[in-house]
Amino acid sequence: MMLENQLLTRFNTFGLPARARFLALVDSDQELRRLLLSVTARNLPVLVLGGGSNLVLAADFPGLVLVLRQRGVRVVSSTPAEVVVEAAAGECWHDFVQHTLAQGWYGLENLSLIPGTVGAAPVQNIGAYGVEIKDRFAGLTAIDRETGEYRDFNLADCRFGYRDSFFKQQGKDHWVITRVRFRLDRMSQPQLAYGDIQRQLAHMGIIHPSPVDVAQAVMAIRRSKLPDPAVIGNAGSFFKNPVVTAEKAAWLKSQWPDLVAYAQPVGVKLAAGWLIDQCGWKGKSLGAAGVYEKQALVLVNRGGAKGQDILALAEAIRHSVEERFDVRLEMEPVVVR
Repeated sequence: MMLENQLLTRFNTFGLPARARFLALVDSDQELRRLLLSVTARNLPVLVLGGGSNLVLAADFPGLVLVLRQRGVRVVSSTPAEVVVEAAAGECWHDFVQHTLAQGWYGLENLSLIPGTVGAAPVQNIGAYGVEIKDRFAGLTAIDRETGEYRDFNLADCRFGYRDSFFKQQGKDHWVITRVRFRLDRMSQPQLAYGDIQRQLAHMGIIHPSPVDVAQAVMAIRRSKLPDPAVIGNAGSFFKNPVVTAEKAAWLKSQWPDLVAYAQPVGVKLAAGWLIDQCGWKGKSLGAAGVYEKQALVLVNRGGAKGQDILALAEAIRHSVEERFDVRLEMEPVVVR
């Protein structure tokens, strides 16, 4: 059922007060197909939402907003070494990760407590602490917005990059992801390369961590650094960590010896939060939009902010960083204007 003139505050984790001309809550793939092929969808723009955790609503939406709420998890195939599991697009990502761990299926533990839904995860190629979606990806199913036909996508089809994919670029207005499949291990192979995880496990007194231990450590780290959207509106990390040439990184290091940087197969990745912090933005605000006190990479709604307030703050931060370091930051969230 479509509802008219609906406030979208509860459908985006920033808590921004934009409105939708029409809104529909989608509980099945069949309902999604029907709505996509409806007269309303044919004649108006369509915005598909999962958890609304990677979104800045900078204006009212003049068309149809579809909120995906499909549920379901099933085993596609299983061997003594691994399992391929499929989850519906509307499943809460964190709950799904915890479910896999409870079943003894490992590989997603480093991605615990990331907000959003399963269907949105491949769009952003979400990642944390050395693991990205692409590392455990086994395929997905999406529906063509124009024809209503379903298609399966493999790893190559998705063209995953750093916080990027085919579905964020060329496919964003053509396909809606309905189900995602993951290849997970039955044997424990914890990814412990990040110092934060090692330090948290040591703090917990754990020498030989299980995947569940790693998940607990990741959750503790995230809770210590990132605000709960239920308490203060935010979209998690707001800027991508920029990648620069090795020569540029070496020059920056010569000027700022404490520069936080990580060598990549091509270039060097800089810590965007460090760059923002050095420009003095941590804890600062422009009106009702602010920078989180514990993590400069996170922008927050301090109460009553609108999408334009968030974007104005983001642009001021980008200008400061570019002026000081000659590095241009790129926003992670999708902006709806």
